[in-house]
Amino acid sequence: MALTILAEGQMPDIAKPLKGLGAGVQEIVLRDHSGTYRVIYALKIDDDIWVIHAFQKKSKTGINTPKAEIDVIRTRLKRLKEVLS
Repeated sequence: MALTILAEGQMPDIAKPLKGLGAGVQEIVLRDHSGTYRVIYALKIDDDIWVIHAFQKKSKTGINTPKAEIDVIRTRLKRLKEVLS
């Protein structure tokens, strides 16, 4: 649902900036009975929405995004920017 709202040109209430990764990189946190999931996306790269990474958060402590996931996001974001330049 949140990505549909984005596609329609609006910002979903559950989206928030993912700090430390540059302007336009946003995070959506989804929770259900099976766990917590995060979707990382970038806005306004050639007027498109690019889903960079999605994963299930499995850490039992803390709300921070695990370093391994941040590394994947940084690598994919860098590659995306290279391909689109």
